[in-house]
Amino acid sequence: MQIDGHHTLTYVVARIAGMPHGDAEKLAYCAQYVDEAVNSDPIKFKNGAMFSRISSAHKMIDYRNMNEMANHLAWIPFHFLPGNDGLPAGENPDGSFIKKLVCKPNSYVAHDMLKVVAKYRNEKFGLHIMGIAMHVYADTFAHQGFAGVSHEINEIEDIQSESSSLLQRVRDGITTWSISSVSPLGHGPALSFPDRPYARWSYINGLGVRIERDNAEIFMDAANNMYKVIKCYLAGDDEVQLEVQDHMPSEDLNKIRAALETITDDDGDVRHSKWLKLIAEGHFSFEPVEITFITNGKKSWKYKSRGKGLPIPMLNDVIEYKYNESFLDSDWKLFHDALKTFRLQVIRDVLPKYGICIA
Repeated sequence: MQIDGHHTLTYVVARIAGMPHGDAEKLAYCAQYVDEAVNSDPIKFKNGAMFSRISSAHKMIDYRNMNEMANHLAWIPFHFLPGNDGLPAGENPDGSFIKKLVCKPNSYVAHDMLKVVAKYRNEKFGLHIMGIAMHVYADTFAHQGFAGVSHEINEIEDIQSESSSLLQRVRDGITTWSISSVSPLGHGPALSFPDRPYARWSYINGLGVRIERDNAEIFMDAANNMYKVIKCYLAGDDEVQLEVQDHMPSEDLNKIRAALETITDDDGDVRHSKWLKLIAEGHFSFEPVEITFITNGKKSWKYKSRGKGLPIPMLNDVIEYKYNESFLDSDWKLFHDALKTFRLQVIRDVLPKYGICIA
């Protein structure tokens, strides 16, 4: 998904599920910020304090990325959660290890990830880590069928789409790069097709099977299940029993579907702005409200927590910040606490139950 899915769709679903505005806004900010946390350099303060952080994405979705360690540390836990071929813990798919790594929607692995996250609800970063989980969970739907490593299983052939202009742009991009330069990382060979909510398309996957995809339908499935997850969170259900939750009301689902299918701009930021406008105009079943997503500048979480950094004299490549006690409880710091906790829990506690070992 792109920013219209991870930020505004997450906010809308959370509000429909009954989450108050402030919490829903924070949840949605964290869900999108997973795609923005691209730096891992430690933060240095003038008083000698330091803060360690990790990255959950690269500076841009680089479909030619060949860094295997980066794939294991970022793409697998945060964007292509392994699905164990849809099987529960203790069962193994036929074939090689790679089949365990392919992303599956609403998998047993995803449910265990959600349960691990739910136990942090009373921590300061409880809502932040749930927002991160909403990003990962949503991507199990959008990224289904692909793995977060460079592997031939991700290779696709014969992309077809009802959107002829989008299809031509994809073909032009592949021609420009040359087919050999498009890495089989994640859905790299499919470029942005999986992340566009309005796209209807098909392709032959790395196993030689023709796959038909209606992204609006996939995103609807994601929204409905995200709704159930948030209902469990609000109810204090740490077992995340999705089966006991009702589906999202049909009126709300229909409004979301209309937005997914009619907002068809190529640029994700443009689609995002149109979702923001719908929210501000009261298009959905909660009061009109203006929300924003600001990553840089004085209104951003980052600036509010750290202020402006200044280079150390004679060490221009090293930046220092003035330390403030409020840093410890800032949303930016809590997001990064949650990010580190999430990755550790998924890699150390969740995936090994399925016989999956990653870096």
